[in-house]
Amino acid sequence: MNFSLPQPANRAHIWRALVRMLVTFIVLVAVAVRPVAAQSILRDAETEALFQDMMDPLLVAAGLQPGQVRVHLLGDRSINAFVAGSQDIYVFSGLIEAADSAEEVQGVLAHELGHVMGGHAIRVNEGAKAATGISLLSLLLGAAAVAAGAGDAGMGIMMAGQQAALGKFLAFSRVQESTADAAGAKYLSKAGISGRGSLAFFKKLQNLEFRYGVKQDDDQAYGRTHPMSGDRIQALREVYVVDPAWEKPADPAIEARFQRIKAKLSGYIADPERTLRKYPESNTSIPARYARAYAWHKSAYPEKALTEVEGLLASNPDDPYFLELEGQVLLESGRPKEAIPALRKAVTGSRSQPLIAATLGHALIATEDPANYPEAEEVLKTAVALDNQNPFAWYQLGIVYANKGDQPRAALASAERYSLEGGQASLALRNADMAMQGLPEGSPDWIRAQDISLVARAEVERERKRR
Repeated sequence: MNFSLPQPANRAHIWRALVRMLVTFIVLVAVAVRPVAAQSILRDAETEALFQDMMDPLLVAAGLQPGQVRVHLLGDRSINAFVAGSQDIYVFSGLIEAADSAEEVQGVLAHELGHVMGGHAIRVNEGAKAATGISLLSLLLGAAAVAAGAGDAGMGIMMAGQQAALGKFLAFSRVQESTADAAGAKYLSKAGISGRGSLAFFKKLQNLEFRYGVKQDDDQAYGRTHPMSGDRIQALREVYVVDPAWEKPADPAIEARFQRIKAKLSGYIADPERTLRKYPESNTSIPARYARAYAWHKSAYPEKALTEVEGLLASNPDDPYFLELEGQVLLESGRPKEAIPALRKAVTGSRSQPLIAATLGHALIATEDPANYPEAEEVLKTAVALDNQNPFAWYQLGIVYANKGDQPRAALASAERYSLEGGQASLALRNADMAMQGLPEGSPDWIRAQDISLVARAEVERERKRR
């Protein structure tokens, strides 16, 4: 008795396998092309200011202007960083936790700047296109073999083609990484920053690979998106140790600020018990007080948090970030009126830093005192003028306009807010159209509402077609 399936079923089985292989390849390439599709961005005035001060010497070394590339912090405890778009660098919170020094982070930023200057975020499509060409060709050849009755041979051709396609894409990725390593080393050298931190961080990555059993031999290199860590360390060491900046001491001011924001981040994202074990009360340093203040605040012990803040302010009464923290604790503990003096001083001391100004605007509104609304409107309009990418500031400004009875501008503020929040295109469209109905046609606000409406409408249409 013959237990083999009839030929049509054999062919159907092969075609199903073909489709599965193609889908698998597309998914693998998509993951490599877009390392992070959606992560929460953490906004903090002090952290963003430090990132920019760490980044600017590297930008100048690369022939760019200070501030031309922005660094964003993502709330993800993975040890990672990547470039998205053309001039935006994203650093994971886990990388800041893992780094022991500012120089280590600057080494990572220099590497990512190498990707920016090489246009790698855009050129990655070249690698995907070449790999897809190989993949499709193998599918066609395999399909021809299947149609001719050589099912096993056809499947072999397809599988070999998919493997070759993925290998070509990964090889393209490894070349980009090596190029970024070399460019990053050059930028560090021109900026007068030692490569010690860069090597130290690569060593951390290598130790993690050892811990998770990732082999370092050449036989394993084929399936990697990055060159082997050992090879990268060896190549970079040869460049760094002969560089004039190799023995240069780290910038003590940058290092002190880094230890502050690292402790602050730990207090914000880590479990409070873990933070308090890491930073016991016997440790009265600024980073330790910073971390404990956030841990106590998260644990709903505002008085203990404020005690730590008092210790911070005793060391520098005019530090805008200490004052911001005091205002934040008071505001989020239901004491907005008490928060206002510290936040006003913080705004002045930070030269109207928009994130701090938005918090002051929130405190003024939270008092529910109409006498505070004019000041709230002023500081919030300043905040969105300096940083229009803050949906919370737009939300607060919308409250002010609504309380004034200015519904068109309240709708416009809501449209701005929803346009910045992912997946809210329909709400952005609705509010933008509402704003246009009440605003003078052709005015700057009307034109802005029209812009939001056009973009949101296109996004709504795309979503409808996808469904």
